[in-house]
Amino acid sequence: MHDKFILLLQKYLDNELTENEKKEFDELINTNEEFRKEFEEQKKVKEVLTKMKLKNPSKEFWDAYWTGLYNKIERGIAWIAISIGAIILIAYASIQAVKVFFGDMETPLIVKIGTVALVFGFLVLLFSVIREKFFVSKHDKYKEIQR
Repeated sequence: MHDKFILLLQKYLDNELTENEKKEFDELINTNEEFRKEFEEQKKVKEVLTKMKLKNPSKEFWDAYWTGLYNKIERGIAWIAISIGAIILIAYASIQAVKVFFGDMETPLIVKIGTVALVFGFLVLLFSVIREKFFVSKHDKYKEIQR
């Protein structure tokens, strides 16, 4: 019965009741004190909400917003360009270093294997730390709190 009242109340407040629904709604609020109180409260809320006006932000607010937005976009594009350039240069230098290092027949095999293990371990550790920092920064519920 309560669900039916809520549905009819919503329709009443939106002026969407049919004649039969209007009669049913009137009967519900006239026979049930709790429904009548809820109806009066909701009418008051609707009245307050219809009179409410939102304040438009000032020109200064919008100027600061767009300036900040453009700065973020520009910096984002710059970081992407820097990252791509660094990746390309590091990849090229790495390929050249590997060619020279493994092309040298005088370096013992054990030194080559040890160097590869050291570099591989360092890269895995670096990737792990970066991934963890990225994950923590995305899910840190206290990041807005200054210490």
